[in-house]
Amino acid sequence: MASPDGASGVGGSPEETELSITLTLRMLMHGKEIGSIIGKKGETVKRIREQSSARITISEGSCPERITTITGSTDAVFRAVSMIAFKLEEDLGAGSDGAAAGRAPVTLRLVIPASQCGSLIGKAGAKIREIRESTGAQVQVAGDLLPNSTERAVTVSGVPDTIIQCVRQICAVILESPPKGATIPYHPGLSLGTILLSANQVRG
Repeated sequence: MASPDGASGVGGSPEETELSITLTLRMLMHGKEIGSIIGKKGETVKRIREQSSARITISEGSCPERITTITGSTDAVFRAVSMIAFKLEEDLGAGSDGAAAGRAPVTLRLVIPASQCGSLIGKAGAKIREIRESTGAQVQVAGDLLPNSTERAVTVSGVPDTIIQCVRQICAVILESPPKGATIPYHPGLSLGTILLSANQVRG
């Protein structure tokens, strides 16, 4: 009886195929946000990894900005983004007088290959306008490439619920239009100026 049972999960429902897509989302974060996501002794990031079942890596380095990479099934990635957005909101709330200030908008900066930004903006800005209107989040695509890369920053801000809807829609566009040509990923802090500066300091 074991064999028919074992076969039943293969080529299952459309939802299963949906989950088999692996998505990688890169986000640019400042030191304070990174600290908040990592948590004491790495507890927060460990919890997000366990509960979302996404792989989360944070670039090393002492520069003010770092890249957080989230990889997994689309569902796992969205769960991780959702937890990150709520964690950042919680920290913003902690700094203010709570209810008096209302909900402070959370901002996530996604890093997306420039070749995919055209599809995201759409003809005469139609697609990005549609995403803004349907989710209620603010979305801005940077005009310039990030230093030494072929990627651009896409800033999404709003309350966590609207951000999550917005990230879902952005990901849907990205999955439909893969990047063209080779992508040179952005590495924060690796600008030429910093390298020269540190080289000079070593000599001194």
